[in-house]
Amino acid sequence: MEQRSHMAILRELLETQLLAVLGTHHQGEPYTSLVGFAASPDLRLLYFTTGRATRKHANLAADARAAMLIDNRSNRSADFTAAAAATAVGTVEEIDEPGRAEFERVFLAKHPQLTDFVAAPSSVAMRLRVATYMVVTHFQHVVELHVAP
Repeated sequence: MEQRSHMAILRELLETQLLAVLGTHHQGEPYTSLVGFAASPDLRLLYFTTGRATRKHANLAADARAAMLIDNRSNRSADFTAAAAATAVGTVEEIDEPGRAEFERVFLAKHPQLTDFVAAPSSVAMRLRVATYMVVTHFQHVVELHVAP
């Protein structure tokens, strides 16, 4: 499969899936959690929001390195050949005021039901700056796609 088709698979995953698994760690112990996410048009950023008092926020404050898994599995045996997954690897940062409008435009367009959560004083807007995507198809075919800075 050529790189262009993997990029199309990646775009489709990022556009159609609502939830992702965010992977962080604390003192070497892995931790994962479900997050609603949205991708910037250039795919360099993955936006999500979390409560300031959550374990994932504490983990990211201690070490900004993270991974996010997005997949289209249906929990059927056909997934072994038909499902696709993408893992985004990079660093996470809180979004300050200049970036807040873009975050809200992109994130809330995909997740309008989370408007109150995003606006809550206890919530933090976050972005994963993606360095690399690993796109997996056919259960074991992996292609690495690098995002230009």
